[in-house]
Amino acid sequence: MTALTLSTAAAPGLRADAIVIGVAKGAGSKAAGPVVAPGAEAVDKAYDGRLAGVLETLGASGAEGEVTKLPAPAGFKAPLVVAVGLGAAPEKDAEYDGEALRKAAGVAARALAGVKKAAFALPLGDAGDVGAVAEGVLLGAYSFDAYKDNGKNASAKNGKSPLAEAALLGGKPRDKEHKAALERATAVVEELNRARDLINTPPNDLTPESFAAIATAAGKEHGIKVQVLDEKALTKGGYGGILGVGSGSAATPRLVKLSYTHSKADKHLALVGKGITYDSGGISLKPAGHNETMKCDMSGAAAVFAAVVAAARLGLQVNITGWLALAENMPSGSAVRPGDVLRMYSGKTVEVLNTDAEGRLVLADALWAASQEKPDAIVDVATLTGAMVLALGNRTFGVMANDDAFRSAIVEAAEEVGEASWPMPLPEHLRKGMDSPTADIANMGERMGGGLVAGLFLREFVGEGITWAHLDIAGPAFNEGGPFGYTPKGGTGSAVRTLVRLAELTAAGDLG
Repeated sequence: MTALTLSTAAAPGLRADAIVIGVAKGAGSKAAGPVVAPGAEAVDKAYDGRLAGVLETLGASGAEGEVTKLPAPAGFKAPLVVAVGLGAAPEKDAEYDGEALRKAAGVAARALAGVKKAAFALPLGDAGDVGAVAEGVLLGAYSFDAYKDNGKNASAKNGKSPLAEAALLGGKPRDKEHKAALERATAVVEELNRARDLINTPPNDLTPESFAAIATAAGKEHGIKVQVLDEKALTKGGYGGILGVGSGSAATPRLVKLSYTHSKADKHLALVGKGITYDSGGISLKPAGHNETMKCDMSGAAAVFAAVVAAARLGLQVNITGWLALAENMPSGSAVRPGDVLRMYSGKTVEVLNTDAEGRLVLADALWAASQEKPDAIVDVATLTGAMVLALGNRTFGVMANDDAFRSAIVEAAEEVGEASWPMPLPEHLRKGMDSPTADIANMGERMGGGLVAGLFLREFVGEGITWAHLDIAGPAFNEGGPFGYTPKGGTGSAVRTLVRLAELTAAGDLG
């Protein structure tokens, strides 16, 4: 990953390959030109205060995601200036939004692939800004190339290595808050990028067994207790949902429990992740054109895994249990069929009407397992429904909960870290559609509002009196389009930062 440093050096004398500055859209009339953002004063001075005009001549407007490159002025040791758009300039005396800084840093990091060292002279008002810029650089420089050229160029990004080193100008190396912000950003993004790696790994290499092995290795490294239930243990324990979904595949299912504990913790947060390492739809086979990206159906489990490890690395004063419900959903002679009835770990029976509604089945078993420990709250994360993508698009995840205040807290936490989310309801009238004449409940209900129906199904498997929320990340978990901001093509690591922030808030006692 890109090496980060804090530097009080002046931009002109710093040895680097490029200086990154921010430029914003000027306020006022539509004809207002770009505005050079704070942090770039030394660069602007070297252009005799005419940098904004030079950038405007080159076509820069300051729009979000815009990159303009120009030769560095005389006397600079760096040969290149990279101006990156921050979007609209804040009102007078207001500071730049952390997410704007994060996106700008990410765009610049991507644009500097192949560069050894860059100095980022973006606005750094406080430690929060240091963390935002650091996160943006590390997220934007991400590259997944392990399978290119037989792995010989595993660090290459489209033929160029990711940005090797970034110095954050204006960051204070001896300031405790600045150092802590940099360390936090590094820990969180390293684990988030590990989640991206898992999501991008082909399903012939990432099976439930290999995922469990990766989690076990990480647990040993970071002091996390890991328990893996294999097919034999799942059968003995009566985990009918996970076993049913995995019954059609030669790659047998697993339930992985990760336990991070802190000696002074008085709160317990449980995180549950859907981990379908490949989803063909099973007997209810997905149509052509819908299978190619289904390696990403374990993004929820990847997010939970990353969040637990990040919390351990940060030493958060909270107990966290992560549950990874891992299975591969394949059609075969042994696969579960539409019309089959599964007896879940909770004892409830489920009539399977559609084998492509499998995520809720593995989550149901894991939710009930998590409930047995009576945590203060449970949050599950899953690429669960196409209906949520239709409702919220490709960049926003839905949040459902059995407690309105908890749902609001999650939405606020997501906004704080720069992840787009939206509160969704759990309408009681939709529950009736899952009534089954054969079993306690069916795994399908009304077609309209399918994302909400799935949430209602999951609620059935949460222990009584336990606060619970469900994050449907089906839209933002995997980016099939081009990269934007700090978001790459492919696995995104959606919800990792929100989960880490929830863990921090829980540790601080700010979630009740």
